[in-house]
Amino acid sequence: MKTLRELMDLGGRTALITGGAGHLGRAMGEALAELGCAVAVLDLDQAACARTANDLKARFGVETLPLPCDLADERATRSAPALAAQALGGLDILIHSAAFVGTSDLEGWVVPFPEQSAETWRRCMEVNLTSAFVLTQAALPWLAARGRGSVVNLASIYGVAGPDLGLYQGTAMGNPAAYAASKGGLIQLTRWLATVLAPKVRVNSITLGGIERGQPAAFQARYVARTPLKRMGVEEDIKGAAAYLASDLSAYLTGHNLVLDGGWTAW
Repeated sequence: MKTLRELMDLGGRTALITGGAGHLGRAMGEALAELGCAVAVLDLDQAACARTANDLKARFGVETLPLPCDLADERATRSAPALAAQALGGLDILIHSAAFVGTSDLEGWVVPFPEQSAETWRRCMEVNLTSAFVLTQAALPWLAARGRGSVVNLASIYGVAGPDLGLYQGTAMGNPAAYAASKGGLIQLTRWLATVLAPKVRVNSITLGGIERGQPAAFQARYVARTPLKRMGVEEDIKGAAAYLASDLSAYLTGHNLVLDGGWTAW
């Protein structure tokens, strides 16, 4: 029987992390790199990709690859797994962390439902959901090759629960229908892929609650009041979940939605 240290060891494995230069993607990259995994950092921001990849290599001594890519571009998205596999010697782990979250001034986004635009809906779906389909499809030959492939999709509590719009009163924040629908779709895509790609590839999702990142004080107070653990999440909270789902610690787990929300959806 393997030890826990052996089960979590990712030496000799390679991961592609979308949104890898963002707050959450970087945290997951650190977790995997610390366990010995080579990491391809995919992000829209070319400079941020390079900084993150260089930092992971310097800190953890693993091979890395900066991989700038616009996930709204299907051709670029479809080519990304091959680029990662060719540069790093294979691809065992795919983490889809990138998300279209928009901004408060984006037309048709953080507005009442009758004013939300179909164009913005499509942009959100392309990044949050369609790109996960494209990436998994393109990465499949490598994920299946060594029989230990793991796909981790980053979802949201708003993919499993309706929003309380009162949380956002008095702020420029909001909760568009497209975001919720894309995350709910991602969870169901996870279940579908888990049954179809087994036994060589495992597919799981992480449903994440709110992460503290300088939101207005009124929003944070309302959010915390509704959370059993009485705080918002921080980036560090996702590192253990990512390490668990990516490694052999979860070798008998597939099709699972790991809810990491401080108890938000337990009420």
